[in-house]
Amino acid sequence: MVLLFAAAVRRLLGTAFGTLRTLAAGLVAYLLAMPIAQAMRGAVAPEDNQNSIFWFLILAIGCAVLAGMAFLAVSEALVPTGSLPTPVEWARGLGGRIRRARRYSQITRIAFRHGLGPYLRGRGPAEQSRGTLARSLRAALEDGGVTFVKLGQILSTRRDLLPEEFVTELSHLRDKVPPAEWSEVEAVLTEELGAPVEEVFASFDRTPLAAASIAQVHVARLHSGEEVVVKVQRPGIRDLVDRDIDIVNRLAGTLELRTKWGRSLGLRELAAGFADAVREELDFRVEAANMDAVAANASGPVVYPDPHGPLCGERVLVMQRLDGVQLGAADAEIVEAGLDRRELAKTLLECLLRQIMVDGVFHADPHPGNVLLLRDGRLGMLDFGSVGRLDASLRAALQRLLLAMDRGDPLAAGDALLEIAPRPDEIDEQRLERSLGQFMARHLGGGSVRSVRMFTDLFRIITDHRLSIPPEVAAVFRALATVEGALGQLAPGFDLVAEARSFARDYVVENLDSGTLKEAVIQEAAAVLPMLRRLPRRVERIAGAIENGRLTVNIRLFADERDRSHVTSLLHQVLFTVLGATAGVMAVMLLGTPGGPMVTSSVSLYALFGYNLLLISVVLVLRVLVLMFRR
Repeated sequence: MVLLFAAAVRRLLGTAFGTLRTLAAGLVAYLLAMPIAQAMRGAVAPEDNQNSIFWFLILAIGCAVLAGMAFLAVSEALVPTGSLPTPVEWARGLGGRIRRARRYSQITRIAFRHGLGPYLRGRGPAEQSRGTLARSLRAALEDGGVTFVKLGQILSTRRDLLPEEFVTELSHLRDKVPPAEWSEVEAVLTEELGAPVEEVFASFDRTPLAAASIAQVHVARLHSGEEVVVKVQRPGIRDLVDRDIDIVNRLAGTLELRTKWGRSLGLRELAAGFADAVREELDFRVEAANMDAVAANASGPVVYPDPHGPLCGERVLVMQRLDGVQLGAADAEIVEAGLDRRELAKTLLECLLRQIMVDGVFHADPHPGNVLLLRDGRLGMLDFGSVGRLDASLRAALQRLLLAMDRGDPLAAGDALLEIAPRPDEIDEQRLERSLGQFMARHLGGGSVRSVRMFTDLFRIITDHRLSIPPEVAAVFRALATVEGALGQLAPGFDLVAEARSFARDYVVENLDSGTLKEAVIQEAAAVLPMLRRLPRRVERIAGAIENGRLTVNIRLFADERDRSHVTSLLHQVLFTVLGATAGVMAVMLLGTPGGPMVTSSVSLYALFGYNLLLISVVLVLRVLVLMFRR
């Protein structure tokens, strides 16, 4: 009986519910069916026709089913389906929830210790300056561990979202930690390589060359005699990062729901992008593929290490060792070799710009520690865990933006910017063009001081006009801002903006030679020619229809299946509402109508019909309410 009642309740509501909740509704209906039937049995006196009990029994069953439906509707309103885990999921995830609660408590204590508690509740002390808040945020992220340090590093690249004080402060975050014990590292190596370290390598330096929060780097030698660098993931880091990413996602959702600044920043989307980036960084196979992708298009005096594919896995990356010193500590080597600092800086910038504008795969974190000065005077790039990718349309839009900036054309710059950023529903294009014109006059005009801080003003224009920069384009500006620091350290006074404009002009000239231009014209003509051949006939047909007054336009409404489904759903709800209201009005009218045939000594046929119509009315209304609650 419980199963029958549960099936009837779910079928009448026309919506899928969880098994446990549906069975509970069936049990409610079953428990109430007998008391309701006993109460209605009292309406039939001994002297009445006993056959009338059948109609009251049907009404009692309907009332019991209605009670089950009401239970489901109220439970859906209070606890929507999917908002709570099932008992099996709850039991399986109990240990994870306990660990997450401990970590969440730890993070909350860190936030309150650094004075960030009020901001988590959606407000903050008005007297606190941005600089003080930025320092507190950086200190809290450092104490939070590897995941939150990575989060701060990514936020430091979003000049379109954060004020300059936060970007500057968060850019100082570095994940320097003590190296892991050799026994733990050796276990990871053996598991990933499938053999003991001594069998795979001829020699292996157990003292790490460098250590970070996610991985540490060792020097080794293969049996072939080649020196390699082995990057090993720290033991247990994945579980910690996964737990922290889950907490970051939950915090982002809560802050976006409860705070204005969280909604303005779009924290949920930021957290999702951050989670994807960190998970990619935890898979060294992705980094190996990034190295191959960047090196595939490499040309010029910049060298990239080659990964040894058979020895690379999810937690171990074996790559060629580049013989050199970090660019930030290569002053003595530059002087000793008599190298031109400006030429080195120009080489590094042109390499990055070519990766961005031409190849579409670029190093997203070219700070001085990731650039080497090799013994032969060339440059080498390391650490491809953070790589940006641009499709052809974005690359073309960035090229047009750079050329428009070079020409001082705010109209073309505005068009290119609207191709890069998703266009909002409402935008004042004239105001955008004026803002870009003022920006060019301030930063690109004669006598202006050219600095990478121009990107901050550009991001301010983007924010003021409610444009949203895609993450891959934000990675471009992050790379340019990062390399500006390396260039300034390598060659003080180096003009990044002027060199970028020069590169853009040279690139256009390079791609406008006679052969390239002829090929582009041929490709465009081949694509347009079929349409041009059909165009005269179509124009003649349209002109003839206009002349004879037979021009018609066929428009098919609701051609998309999703539109038809949405409209059908709305019509069903309106129909159920109208039918429910009509049945309710008719029920009230019948219940208020005196006289008529008597079913029992106290209940007329009109009243019996009224009660049944009232039951139908409530069923229909509950069906509509459940759909509203489910949304």
